[in-house]
Amino acid sequence: MSYLSKKLSECALLTESYMKKRTEKLYEEPYYKGEAADALKALFDSLEYSLYAGGKRLRPFLVMQFCELLSGSAEPAVPYAAAIEMIHTFSLIHDDLPCMDDDDMRRGKPTNHVVFGEATALLAGDALSLFAFETLFSSGLSDQQNVLAAKLLAKSAGASGMIAGQQIDLYSEDREISEQLLTLLQQKKTGALFDCSCKLGCIAAGKTECDEEYVKAGEFASHIGLAFQITDDLLDVCGDEKALGKPVGSDEKNGKSTFVTLLGEDGARERAKKEISAANDVLNSLSQDKERIKALTEMTDFILTRKN
Repeated sequence: MSYLSKKLSECALLTESYMKKRTEKLYEEPYYKGEAADALKALFDSLEYSLYAGGKRLRPFLVMQFCELLSGSAEPAVPYAAAIEMIHTFSLIHDDLPCMDDDDMRRGKPTNHVVFGEATALLAGDALSLFAFETLFSSGLSDQQNVLAAKLLAKSAGASGMIAGQQIDLYSEDREISEQLLTLLQQKKTGALFDCSCKLGCIAAGKTECDEEYVKAGEFASHIGLAFQITDDLLDVCGDEKALGKPVGSDEKNGKSTFVTLLGEDGARERAKKEISAANDVLNSLSQDKERIKALTEMTDFILTRKN
């Protein structure tokens, strides 16, 4: 197992363990019995279905790695890591809905609405978007840290963040858009949660918006978020459907402009490489100790070579 795989596994295990402690409480509510349990079971099962469907848990990894880099320990950041994963999962459930991308497969399994129905999937996504804030405030960090983290999470996921990106994505269907608008789309839809993840790690480590590390975390996230989306665009064109766990060619089917359609495959790969190089420059400015940034450096390499 590579060093990155080991760190990803550790972060995923901590995140999932914490999330399970939170979701198990849903079934332990005093009203969850008899007819009420029958009525609510599909909702709770639905949100757990997507929350524990696998995935690399990259966003929790970023939260914990930045906290560890800046404070020496990842443990304080675990509730924040769980919260960002809940937000990410809510976005995937909604992104797959018939009114959005209308996808039938996600991570090699039927999408949430295929299993539980569109209405329950919609409610499960809504529930996770709010459960994330309950989870964030369950941390043992200070009230000041939690309020700063909640404000950041709300902005990153909301109308000026991820959801704004989704709206630009809808607007872009069946029309050509400029590289400038496409870059903004990806900075919002994909990049906003990467940015939030890195900064949540900084907050868990005791940093604020005024600190240089916080600012640099945002710069790093901007570069890897764009590179990640470019490789996503490439995988949708030339990826392996079995490895991806979902159909390829969905962007073309939905008439979406991507970095591949604008820059070509070679141009898109070169742009991704430039973004990763810039991300590594930011990491090196944060620490000259190669061991301290080893997992993050290996993650940037992984983004360029990933198959899913």
